[in-house]
Amino acid sequence: MIDKTAVIHPSSIVEAGAVIGADVHIGPFCFIGEHVEIGAGTVLKSHVVVNGYTRIGKDNQIYQFASIGEVNQDLKYAGEPTRVEIGDRNRIRESVTIHRGTVQGGGVTVMGSDNLLMINAHIAHDCHIGEHCIFANNATLGGHVTVDDFAIIGGMTAVHQFCSIGAHVMVGGCSGVVQDIPPYVVAQGNHATPFGINIEGLKRRGFSKEALHAIRNAYKLLYRSGKTLDEVKPEIAAIAQAQPEVQPFYDFFARSTRGLIR
Repeated sequence: MIDKTAVIHPSSIVEAGAVIGADVHIGPFCFIGEHVEIGAGTVLKSHVVVNGYTRIGKDNQIYQFASIGEVNQDLKYAGEPTRVEIGDRNRIRESVTIHRGTVQGGGVTVMGSDNLLMINAHIAHDCHIGEHCIFANNATLGGHVTVDDFAIIGGMTAVHQFCSIGAHVMVGGCSGVVQDIPPYVVAQGNHATPFGINIEGLKRRGFSKEALHAIRNAYKLLYRSGKTLDEVKPEIAAIAQAQPEVQPFYDFFARSTRGLIR
């Protein structure tokens, strides 16, 4: 079903069964598969492929040569009807690739709203991306990676499969992330190591001085006290009780499956 207000260039192919919302603009030489749903106001500049069971929300900007919902690169994939789900107001720049999920990984690759994916970023199968994230040029996520809200992944950075990256994290360019990064942390290098708290980013997002002080204290306990994780957990839990912004930092420990960067 194609809304009558949608504008589709005559050189593009929209297969029967695709759902195209109001005021969608599909530029030249695009391909839209039969199981695709594109929300109102979304723009596909040109030469964009959207395939598979893919749902894209409203007011997204998708630039030329992006590929969304195509067959993933997991050799176990056998053509199952796995999915991609994308929220609203994302900017997906040139040559970005977002692959469909796998049965083994939950069946869906998810990206929320208000994200910026710069040129040639790659989101592999079964990744879960939050909101307000930035992926710089050539940032690459392996399969099953989770990236929480407001994270920034620098250019040419690669994230290993099954890693988790917490909210408000900043990963510097040309890094190799092979373990989990707790919220608020700045990480850099190959392999990525912690370099303190993302103070400037947190200030821009309205964190109070008290919250920043508490987060810094929690970071120091984890990374500079010389104690084990089990030893610092009760102390960080106590800080979180007094300052709620520290709670996501503490909760991340239970989520971590690959160990924390050190």
